[in-house]
Amino acid sequence: MDGVIKERLVMEVLPEPATLIARARAMIPVLKSRAPQAEADRKVPVETIRDFQEAGFFDILKPKRWGGFEMEPQVFYEVQMAIAEGCMSSAWVLGVVGVHPLQLGLFDLKAQEEVWGEDATTLVSSSYQPVGKVEIAEGGFFLSGQWSFSSGCAHCDWVFLGALVFPEAGGPPEYRTFLLPRSDYEILDTWRTFGLKATGSHDIKVDRAFVPEHRTHKAMDGFLCRNPGQAVNDGDIFKLPWAAVFTRAVSTASIGAAQDVLNSFLEIAKTKVSTNTGMATKADPFALSAAASASAELSAMRTTLMKIFDDMMVLVRQGQDVPVADRLFYKYQASRVARKCADIADELLLLAGAKGIFEENPMVRPWLDLKAGRAHIANNANLAGMTLGASYLGAPLMDTFL
Repeated sequence: MDGVIKERLVMEVLPEPATLIARARAMIPVLKSRAPQAEADRKVPVETIRDFQEAGFFDILKPKRWGGFEMEPQVFYEVQMAIAEGCMSSAWVLGVVGVHPLQLGLFDLKAQEEVWGEDATTLVSSSYQPVGKVEIAEGGFFLSGQWSFSSGCAHCDWVFLGALVFPEAGGPPEYRTFLLPRSDYEILDTWRTFGLKATGSHDIKVDRAFVPEHRTHKAMDGFLCRNPGQAVNDGDIFKLPWAAVFTRAVSTASIGAAQDVLNSFLEIAKTKVSTNTGMATKADPFALSAAASASAELSAMRTTLMKIFDDMMVLVRQGQDVPVADRLFYKYQASRVARKCADIADELLLLAGAKGIFEENPMVRPWLDLKAGRAHIANNANLAGMTLGASYLGAPLMDTFL
């Protein structure tokens, strides 16, 4: 199978980044039309996942040996932001599920073969909460537990699950990601929320499933950027700090969703006249100032996102590691995005007037989604800020998910 994939890559020309981004922008209208049913079903439609597959979005960060493009993360985030202008739930699932091919590329080759050997389009969901119970066994581990927030799990045949391994000889625990096939876990229908309803982020339950050693990924390997999979996937993107790529995958959809709110606000403002004051929104100085501020904030967040990865790619191409101090700062910057985007939507929705509270207002769905997106731990600026601030005062590093 591996030879077939490589032969196909020789015959095909990889798409240009601009082509992928244009495909994403072309999907915005259809994603908007699917959003109400997706919310009612509490999952992204199968048709949308198929569209993403056919467009190559799940291949952007995938190793070339498995038919992927191995493009820089900036391309992936540009696509994700465009998709979020149509449906933040769809962009959230794309962000989480679409970033997993990069992590799987860091696993031992045996694990990659088990997932992609028969079907290189196979998708993986995740829940990295360290809530699993681990029993050390010969050749691997027995894993049990229940994990929440596995976005897009209904569309995936494998899952990444987080857990702590406590050494038999004592000492501090070691965080690992465990990779399990669908036959080893149960999806529990738990996802009933006020926002990001269509992400289908249900619970995953595991009852003492055996996970061989090669289907685990040590967080310390990801931190050191010395991963087993780099023996076969030696592209520059696999030298990046894995955590830095992931944390942006769960914040970047917010930028696109906030842009969607701004776009809708501007469209409404063209014709809206207040029934109380008689003032047209396009003549309201507060509304005009808020629109300008929103546009500037969103542009700044995009620019920061791209510069961070431009800078990191320069370092890894030169064979250098990204300094820990920079990673701490980058993580803090990423953690602030969701709240800033939600704040933008708050102000614009308020200025849309009393009728802005009606469900048919196109600003409402992304506004609620943005509120929900803040709940992810990676989007908690208080935690990330505490760690960064402590580092300035010489405190020992306690967070290695960087």
